[in-house]
Amino acid sequence: MSILKEITPLANDDCFTIFSRSKSAFDFPYHYHDEMEINFILNAKGAKRIIAGVEEEIDDIELVLVGSNIPHVWETHKCNSLDIQEVTIQFHKDLLDDKFLRRGQLKFMREMLQKSKYGIAFSRNTALHLKERLLSLHTKQNFDSVIELLSILHDLSISRNTRLLCDDSMSSPAIIYNSRRIEKVMQYLQSNYDKNVQLSDCAKLVNMADVSFSRFFKNKTGMSFIDTLIQIRIGKASRSLIDTHQTVSEIAYNCGFNNISNFNRKFKQLKNITPAEFRANHRKGNRIFI
Repeated sequence: MSILKEITPLANDDCFTIFSRSKSAFDFPYHYHDEMEINFILNAKGAKRIIAGVEEEIDDIELVLVGSNIPHVWETHKCNSLDIQEVTIQFHKDLLDDKFLRRGQLKFMREMLQKSKYGIAFSRNTALHLKERLLSLHTKQNFDSVIELLSILHDLSISRNTRLLCDDSMSSPAIIYNSRRIEKVMQYLQSNYDKNVQLSDCAKLVNMADVSFSRFFKNKTGMSFIDTLIQIRIGKASRSLIDTHQTVSEIAYNCGFNNISNFNRKFKQLKNITPAEFRANHRKGNRIFI
């Protein structure tokens, strides 16, 4: 089974995003992303969950926490429901940093987030207990919504009868750059993605020769410089497709693409759907950024 790296529309200055929708089938491909994810699903008995290769049919209520860069997907499988309710919450893996989580009151939350690299399934009782709060989270405003998410994470961390869904041999560890030069380049790309950025510009930024920088960048990130830049641009374009009424062409050019055909092709390679389909899918649901 091929695995798609998803470029989520969550921006660096967002805390989290929540997407609520009703549907009759699961159609997103097997994928992974940097962000952690809570998935709450109702009325999908007989659907199949796959976490890092481990398959399981789900019941009529499902609550799962998926860690950063863990491959996952839900498939329609044997589900015949025409009213599947799904709430997806994505948040940055460093939303709660290690120093904060080392406070005594956050011990259980720290342990839960560490275990999320295996995928965690919560009990039916926990899912029912948090059902209304998860369904109404998108109605919260600003800081109140952040506090509510932290409260939900706390309640999940102290809940009983949780199950890990895969083991060390199956989970995929997140990429850690561990390099000030790479972080400097990433910050530069985030700020200048809409410009004609060249590899040589970033090489000069960190005082390296072009060839040495290219090799160094791929060694540290696992991706080429140009592929990384394209991913950042597609991520920004995804956000604009959701947040604005600009045309696809306007968004493409505003995100650094000089050719609309190339933009459409790269977008579909990374997201598995066209920009227009992506926009239409998100307008069917309720996507909120906090």
